[in-house]
Amino acid sequence: MFARTPEPPYWAVIFSSQRTAQDDGYGDMADAMLALAAGQPGYLGVESVRGDDGFGITVSYWASEDAVVAWKAEGRHRLAQAEGYACWYAQLFTRVACVKRDHHWMRV
Repeated sequence: MFARTPEPPYWAVIFSSQRTAQDDGYGDMADAMLALAAGQPGYLGVESVRGDDGFGITVSYWASEDAVVAWKAEGRHRLAQAEGYACWYAQLFTRVACVKRDHHWMRV
């Protein structure tokens, strides 16, 4: 699903990752992190995809840079990050961007 975002500006955290073969609770943790993020001040939404090859991109949207910083520092999120580094990810990139313009189109 597309995230419902407000008029810009807002912030995007782009998390690109390559998974390892180890699964050990990954899905449960991912679900828990989505629920946790949704309850954070400034959270706007998320879009996420993962291919059969284990490569995935998750983009979370936030109302402000302060909200992004608070999410990065959230204790349970930090524990999930540590688990990801130890078990679930072979490689990852996190990019933070300010969205200054967006465009929506839909076939009717």
